[in-house]
Amino acid sequence: QVQLVESGGGLVQTGDSLRLSCAASGGTVSRYGMGWFRQAPGKEREFVAGIRRTGSMTTYGDSVKGRFTISRDNAKNTVYLQMNSLKPEDTAVYYCAASATVMILTTTRGYTYWGQGTQVTVSS
Repeated sequence: QVQLVESGGGLVQTGDSLRLSCAASGGTVSRYGMGWFRQAPGKEREFVAGIRRTGSMTTYGDSVKGRFTISRDNAKNTVYLQMNSLKPEDTAVYYCAASATVMILTTTRGYTYWGQGTQVTVSS
């Protein structure tokens, strides 16, 4: 019902910044809580950031607190992830996901729709 497409990934150096976007179609993102996850090779998918339907509350994984910021523009049906002070350990495929749950979920459980991901690579 809802299609999500991530964009904005790329190859950067340590300390650089990137802004990821997640564009939704086939539905209204205001109906969903949104989350960003990442997955590095050989590792489980990791929670990065989450935001409520209204954007009134956000939650971050410990490894990105103070560096990443999630935001949403419901009028544009888009969710963003601003990533600053990037580190090599941030290298992963980043996914956005949508959940009908009011509360922010920090695991993949409960997220119904997923994008295909965008690659972020941070070199030393």
